[in-house]
Amino acid sequence: MKRDRIAEIAELIDKRGKLTLKQLESHFPNVSQMTLRRDMFQLEKEGKIIRVRGGAMSVHEVQKTSGEPYVKKTTIHTDEKIVIAQKAAGLIDEGSSLFIDGGTTALYLAKEMPDRYCNVFTNGLAVATELAKKKNVVVNLLGGQLIKENLSTASSFSSLYFTDTNFELAIISAAAFTPESGFSCSSQIEAELLRVICKKAKFLYMMLDSSKIGRIKPHTFAQVSDINVLITDNEFPDALKDEFKKMDIVVL
Repeated sequence: MKRDRIAEIAELIDKRGKLTLKQLESHFPNVSQMTLRRDMFQLEKEGKIIRVRGGAMSVHEVQKTSGEPYVKKTTIHTDEKIVIAQKAAGLIDEGSSLFIDGGTTALYLAKEMPDRYCNVFTNGLAVATELAKKKNVVVNLLGGQLIKENLSTASSFSSLYFTDTNFELAIISAAAFTPESGFSCSSQIEAELLRVICKKAKFLYMMLDSSKIGRIKPHTFAQVSDINVLITDNEFPDALKDEFKKMDIVVL
């Protein structure tokens, strides 16, 4: 019975692309919300769905705009990414102009952002596609070389593109962080773009889940002193949070 229900939930989410918990409760009136949540946890563990705020979406829905490596990363540390995305979404004011990167945490941010007017620049294909679903968000997608690992773009001409383009806020993420090496990523051309973004933005918000601590990728694009706000999850070490705060960085 349980497996039949879980299979039916997976089929429903796969068919519709996305379902809220309330919609699932309506479909299964005799099943408690807690049980449905456990079912979704199980399906996510099996790699069949991606949990989002208030429900879940089909992995196939993400695969329409992304490759297998990106989908796999989207399903890792989901709880932490959702928490971070919710915090970041609450910091975006109506009418603002901002840059959002193409990482998987940024994809969750795109899902969590309210549908109100703002101007978003992004180098993320999946992020742009998600934002395009929102009526009031103006989306500007950067061109350039496709970085398949993150389904993002970057170009050596990024600095020229942003010469006459204005945004005050940049919300970006890092693939790795250590206090000594700073925030780093795997792609040199992406690192070059992010360095341009860090210089261009008046305020720089860094989204970093605790699993990235202690890792080092080949290319550093920012140091702790470059950021204004650190947005992280509940597992982030308190001692490290204190180090950020000593540098007058807001930690959320």
